[in-house]
Amino acid sequence: MKRNILLFTLALVLAIPAFAGAKKKAEKDTEHFRYEIECAGNGTQGTYLVKVWSYSRRANIAAEQCKKNAVHGVIFKGYTGGNGCVAQRPLANHAGVEMEYEEYFRQFFSDSGEYYKYVSLTGAAQEVVKVGKEYKVGVIVSVQKDELRKALEQAGVIRGLGSGF
Repeated sequence: MKRNILLFTLALVLAIPAFAGAKKKAEKDTEHFRYEIECAGNGTQGTYLVKVWSYSRRANIAAEQCKKNAVHGVIFKGYTGGNGCVAQRPLANHAGVEMEYEEYFRQFFSDSGEYYKYVSLTGAAQEVVKVGKEYKVGVIVSVQKDELRKALEQAGVIRGLGSGF
């Protein structure tokens, strides 16, 4: 019995750094924000319902990164129409905003960053496709775009809709 507990404890101790390493690798993958974003349908008022495809060597890590990528996509990429959706422009109104506010976005997209407040999984099944040595994972998420816009305006990162050109 003691031996089983000892073996279990040893296995647990060895598994934690391995998972942490995979998470760091996924963070590095996400650092370059390699993903695809598309409309997944009409969300409730004030939200976008999007499907995000993220890439990683571990499928479970890629699924978690989809949340971060969804918020990034709404801010910087926008998405084309289709699936009964209208195309949406990115919230950031000029291309250099990500570099101009680099420190803000580094903190915003960190593990305990503010981005997490504005995204949630929908509960829809995720799709996993093996692509070479990586997994391409598609997850449908809801992004609270009105609240996100308000936070970015208050931080001075983007201009409000009522401000002049």
